[in-house]
Amino acid sequence: MFYVIAYDIPDNKRRTKLHNLLKGFGVWNQFSLFEAHLDSQRFNKMLSIINKIIKKDKDNIKIYYLCKDCFSKIVSIGNAEITEEKKVIVI
Repeated sequence: MFYVIAYDIPDNKRRTKLHNLLKGFGVWNQFSLFEAHLDSQRFNKMLSIINKIIKKDKDNIKIYYLCKDCFSKIVSIGNAEITEEKKVIVI
């Protein structure tokens, strides 16, 4: 499943922690925005860790799920690339 994760965190330390966490789950695409292809287990793990980092009364995280149909309709203008799902074959 494809997710777009956007965040607005006023505290530098928490914002850096979240940024570093998200680098392990997806691709940093723009300031405060990541794209990620995650199965439900990885998504739930990411959510669990996010909830330990943020302060719900001060921080804002939005996670958008795009279905396959919506993913194929993403419009990208300029030099931005859309994060493609990598096919991995383990032998």
